[in-house]
Amino acid sequence: MILDAARAAARQLFSPPFRGAFFKSLGLTILILAGLWFALQRLFDTYAMPWLDALIPGLPAWAGWLGLAAAIVAGLGLAVALALLVAPVTAIVAGIFLDDVAEAVERESYPQDPPGKAVPLMRSIVLSLKFFSVVILGNLLALLLLLLPGVNLIAFFVLNAYLLSREFFEFAAMRFRNEADAKALRRRHAGTVFLAGFVIAAFVAIPLLNLLTPLFAAAMMVHLHKMISAREAAAAPHGR
Repeated sequence: MILDAARAAARQLFSPPFRGAFFKSLGLTILILAGLWFALQRLFDTYAMPWLDALIPGLPAWAGWLGLAAAIVAGLGLAVALALLVAPVTAIVAGIFLDDVAEAVERESYPQDPPGKAVPLMRSIVLSLKFFSVVILGNLLALLLLLLPGVNLIAFFVLNAYLLSREFFEFAAMRFRNEADAKALRRRHAGTVFLAGFVIAAFVAIPLLNLLTPLFAAAMMVHLHKMISAREAAAAPHGR
């Protein structure tokens, strides 16, 4: 089921019905990440560089290479920080464009089913901002584990698998259910949804390709929600 949903989403990524959502999603993600890069760089220039400039003059002339080394380390640090922010940024973008993606998936793959209803804009923004803060805290926890080789990588995948799968699945489900029912459905199939999240987490970990995470994850979870709903509907008569 999970692999079927992932394959279906991957096939649709660059199909004509997705192009509008693709360009809007990619453009906004790049814009947000660029803004975050400049903000992080400004913070470094404001707080770290004055300290470094004060330190270097007191060192021997041959030690000027420390400034270059510090600049390289700072650049790597900014790159790592930006990589950790990709997941939270996808949560924000998803809240804005999930319905566009969901509508395209439903029209192309499930034309015989009743279409879902878009989540109200203000509600989706509130949910996205709430989730953004949760993902930030989760990734900060993973960052704190950087000194433990291997553990930090595991933490990154586990946290993002859980948080991103929950976010995208509940948004997809809320096109057909109220918020409480969407959460209940996720809990009933928590294992499946969580495992599907590892596919999204792997997507997030691939440079450049991770900019397409909102589009891929939204499409995948729409397919997964459809599959889970169909399975529950088929099993319902036997449970009576």
